[in-house]
Amino acid sequence: MDLSDLVIAAQRGDTMAMNDLLDELSPYVSRLCGAIALQHGADAAQETLIAVFRNLGRLREPSALYGWVRAIAAREAVRTAHRFAPGLELAEMAAGGDVELAVDVRDALDRLSPEHRAVLVLRDLEGMDEQQAAAVLDVPQGTVKSRLHRARSSFRKAWGR
Repeated sequence: MDLSDLVIAAQRGDTMAMNDLLDELSPYVSRLCGAIALQHGADAAQETLIAVFRNLGRLREPSALYGWVRAIAAREAVRTAHRFAPGLELAEMAAGGDVELAVDVRDALDRLSPEHRAVLVLRDLEGMDEQQAAAVLDVPQGTVKSRLHRARSSFRKAWGR
């Protein structure tokens, strides 16, 4: 069963299809939420998957699933990051397994707001342009540009290498 068929079946109430769909989305959601909400990424991922479960019926175009989920995950991760202190996941991803480098990256990222981390993740890890990031974060494109500029500037200052 392809992804669109899985979405349609889940929207029709097929419990197994919903389980399969959530299993399919879970690694992607966890990676995205972990990069923004850091050590509390698992909490953000869980809230995202709950929102997907509750609102899947509102998704009109099954082929837009990943974009729809990305928007939910980014917003949920920012909300979660505001509730908790930052952690290490994005630093570990950026450092590629180098523990010392990961600690340095973590220190620099910890100094950024969740909104700035979200913009960095969407632009630099997800490869989105400003317009796409603005749509996901539900903010104007100019806001994304200014946040990205400030985030990169703050990261460079904090990085200090």
